[in-house]
Amino acid sequence: MEDKRIKIMELDKRELERWMESIGYEPYRASQVRNWIFQRYVDSFFNMHNIPKRLREFLNENAILHPLRLKERLISKDGTQKYIFMAEDRSFIESVLIPERDHYTLCVSSQVGCSMGCIFCLTGKRGLKRDLSASEILDQIVQVKRDMKSPEKLRNIVFMGMGEPLLNYSNLKQALKNILYQDGMNFSKRRVTISTCGIIPKMKRLGKDFRVNLAVSLNAPDEEKRSYLMPINRRYPLRELMEACKIYPLQKGRRITFEYVLIKGINDEIEDAERLVQTLSGIKAKVNLIPFNPFNGSSLRPPTPDRIERFQKHLIKNHITALIRKSKGSDIYAACGQLGGK
Repeated sequence: MEDKRIKIMELDKRELERWMESIGYEPYRASQVRNWIFQRYVDSFFNMHNIPKRLREFLNENAILHPLRLKERLISKDGTQKYIFMAEDRSFIESVLIPERDHYTLCVSSQVGCSMGCIFCLTGKRGLKRDLSASEILDQIVQVKRDMKSPEKLRNIVFMGMGEPLLNYSNLKQALKNILYQDGMNFSKRRVTISTCGIIPKMKRLGKDFRVNLAVSLNAPDEEKRSYLMPINRRYPLRELMEACKIYPLQKGRRITFEYVLIKGINDEIEDAERLVQTLSGIKAKVNLIPFNPFNGSSLRPPTPDRIERFQKHLIKNHITALIRKSKGSDIYAACGQLGGK
């Protein structure tokens, strides 16, 4: 039976104000409720102490506050934490809290599973079950912040978890409103990053709707290798993707991040690095080099550290900013490409 309760977390301020009026309450009650959800991370309507008891009881009966239930929190030896949530349909969703020098980054999921089928990604092996609702996206952030001793130290949100965010664009857009807007979570646009395999039409739409950071999962310097690694390249070829990146609207001083998973014997030669230089010509770019994270059932392997460094030096020599991204949380299957593994 379909749940008729309203998903209150995904409503923006105006939508919630209209709903409050429709049930006989003053519009300002919407701001009070949103403050409890997005700034105080309340776990129950009954703990919203400055709204009338009758309204709290009505909300408890007619609205869903938290669509996710935390099932398990795994802690890596490097401090990375993986949160495993269960949705109301018993689907499992994973989020990863990554410790930085003086703050944290939260890697958020946008779908249950993934349909992209990239051969280096374990998440894609399970296929796509469904999109996440906007409230399920937001609840990952709210519940992690509530669990943190210092929630103000969560400074960056990256949509690099399970799924392709741009294939769930309507729910992503609704979630971003509540992440970015001052009366919601009030994250800076410079602190929110959307990662994509290269869904070109939705990239263009994202650029018009929000000036957030863009990360493109690239992983190969030419059409043939990218189509082998990433089937999506057959639909949105590398040449067209690079043209879309050239015109993507960026905030002043920002660049597009290109994620490049280095795989031994496939895309780690100096010739690949040189073709990558040519591919990124004319684009405001930086490259994150990510050594492949092995998982059971895959014959792929990461290159040796010296080959990774050689690849990086070639990019830097050609005036491309290139960082080697140290994988965190691999012992709890929380590293890049490992979500949904256990």
